[in-house]
Amino acid sequence: MLAAMAFATAAGPAFADATQPSEEASSAASSQDDEYVSVEGVEVSADGREARIEGASFAVESFHRAQKGSNNDIEGTYVGYAYYEGDTPDAAVAVSTPNYVVVHVPPAFSDLFTVGDEAAESYLKRYFVALDDVALNGGVVFGEDIPWHFTDDDSFETDGIVYRFGVEAAPGEFYVTVAGPNGEDVMGDDAQTTDNRPTHVDFCALVPSDDVVIEAAPTGIEAFAQFLASIDYSPLWITLKTTGTAIVFIFVLGLAAAYFSLRIPKRAQDVADAIFTIPMVLPPTVCGFLLLLALGRNTALGQWFIDIGFPLIFSWPATVIAAIVVAFPLMYRNARGAFEGLDPNMLDAARTLGWSNGKIFLKLMLPLSWSSIAAGTVLSFARALGEFGATLFLAGNYAGVTRTIPIAIYFEWMSGNIEVALFWTVIIIIFSFIVILFINLWGRRTTKYRRRAES
Repeated sequence: MLAAMAFATAAGPAFADATQPSEEASSAASSQDDEYVSVEGVEVSADGREARIEGASFAVESFHRAQKGSNNDIEGTYVGYAYYEGDTPDAAVAVSTPNYVVVHVPPAFSDLFTVGDEAAESYLKRYFVALDDVALNGGVVFGEDIPWHFTDDDSFETDGIVYRFGVEAAPGEFYVTVAGPNGEDVMGDDAQTTDNRPTHVDFCALVPSDDVVIEAAPTGIEAFAQFLASIDYSPLWITLKTTGTAIVFIFVLGLAAAYFSLRIPKRAQDVADAIFTIPMVLPPTVCGFLLLLALGRNTALGQWFIDIGFPLIFSWPATVIAAIVVAFPLMYRNARGAFEGLDPNMLDAARTLGWSNGKIFLKLMLPLSWSSIAAGTVLSFARALGEFGATLFLAGNYAGVTRTIPIAIYFEWMSGNIEVALFWTVIIIIFSFIVILFINLWGRRTTKYRRRAES
C-alpha cells in the first residue's frame, strides 16, 4: 500500500504530463489550458521537441539532447570528443559545461537570429533552458547564472578547449567536437583540462514563430493510457519466464538435496549442509562472480556450452541459473527442517508395512511436510523474483533478453525515469503479494491431510 501511494504521488504528475519539468523548475512552471508545459513563460510541446515564446520572432523545433558523445576515431581519424549532430550541420547547438555554455547558431538561421542581438540571445537562452529542463533524464541542466557565449563561427575556443561545429567527420555525418588547441584529447582520464568538460549538448532548429504548432498534452485517463503504452513490457515477460522456470528446478533440487542430506553419515551431513546453504549467506554479486568464473568463455565448461551452440553467460538461461543458485538454499532449508521434524517411528512403521522409500517419500513425507515445503516454495519464488546482483553479473542488462524487473528498476532509476521505476516497483510488489497469498491459501488447504493424520 505504501509503495502504491508513493507511485501515485510521484507518477501522478507524469501521467498528467509525460514531460513535466524537474522539481526545481516546477515551482516556476504552470500549465496553461492543459495544452502545453509552460516553463517560465516558454510554451513547450507535450513531446518536448517544440517551444515558443509569446512575442518572440522565432520559435524552436526538432529539439533533442545528446547526453553522451564518443571519444573514438571516426573513419580512422581522431577529431576530438564528438557529439553526433545529424546528417546536416544546420542546427543551433548549445554545449553545456559546469562554468559556461557555448551556443553556436549557423548562418542558415541568420534571417531569424543575429549574434550580438541581446533580445534574440535572451530568447534562445530561454528556449534552451526550458527544453533542456523538460528533457532532463538523470543528468544536469543548463546553468542560467553562468556566462553564455554565442557565436556563428565554425569554431570557438575558451579555457584551452576548442569547440568545432558542423564537422563532417564522415560523408553525410556531422558532429560537434571538443578538443585541445592542437587536437589533443581533453575528455580522457589523462587529460589536463577537467574543470570545463562538457556535460551534454542540445540541438534544435530555429523557425518563424508562426510555424510552430504546440502539441496538446494528454491529461487524465488519456495520459495514463499513453504512459502505459510507452512502457517496454519485456522485463515482465522475462521475469515471469525466468522465475517460472527457475522455481521448477528449485523445487525439485531443493527436495532432492534435503532428502539426500538426511540419508548420509552425520559428518558428511554437516559438509553437505554447508555447501547447499552457503549461497544464502554470500552476497549475490559474489555468487554471480563465481558463476561467471565457472561458466565463462575461458573455462572448459563454458567453452563446451559455446561449442554446442548453447552459450550460457549473458543469455536468458543465465538469468535462470542465477535465480536457481541464490534461491535454492531457501527451499532446501525449509524442506530439510520439515523432514527432520517428522516422527522417525512413523517412517519405520511404514517400512514394516512394506512401503518402499519412494512411496514413503511421496505418500508420507511430502504430505506431512507440505506446509513447510509450501513456505519454502514461496520464499524461493520471492527470492528468485527479486534477484538482481547475480543476474546482472552473469546475464548482464540486455533489453528483451536478460533485463528482468529488478534490473529494469535499477537502470530506469539511474536514467532518471522515476515514474517507470516506480511502476515496475508497484507491479512486482502486487505480483508478489498475489502469488504469496495464493500459495499460502493453497498450503493451508493441503495441511488438512496432516491435521486428519494427527487426529
